[in-house]
Amino acid sequence: MSDIGEYLRLTAQELERAGQDPTWAWNHIEDVREGEESTEPPPTEARYYHTYVEWSLYDLLLRRAGFPVDVSHGEERLSYEDPSERGYGYLTAERVRVAADALADLPYDRLAARADLDEMTRAGLCAPGHDAAATLAGARHLYEGLVEFFTAAARAQDAVLVWQE
Repeated sequence: MSDIGEYLRLTAQELERAGQDPTWAWNHIEDVREGEESTEPPPTEARYYHTYVEWSLYDLLLRRAGFPVDVSHGEERLSYEDPSERGYGYLTAERVRVAADALADLPYDRLAARADLDEMTRAGLCAPGHDAAATLAGARHLYEGLVEFFTAAARAQDAVLVWQE
């Protein structure tokens, strides 16, 4: 478990610009992330959110639940001509709304019930310094924040950029 799942809310105009200008996209991501890491707004007000290393656990559990939207990777890609620039996944505002509704209908206890603690350990899905049970318990807070983040993005009709770092 080493990658961090990251999310950035974008207006339609910002998403279009991000698709055309990778330098602007990178700078915008960094500006928002750095600004919000110092102010730590709640997920309902944040433009940036991360699920720390639990993103791979959520990915597994959401796929098992038959979740209708790929919130772990995005469903569409921003790809840049320069092959040294990695692309990002994103969800359109419409897919963000579908994700927000589905997340609201999937409480953490029901999601976590799909976990197999032994499999989590074997797959390396445990947070550093934690066993599978502690990782699963600790993942609740970030999942609930993800639900709030997507709900706020859907209300604002924002798209969401998705990537792992």
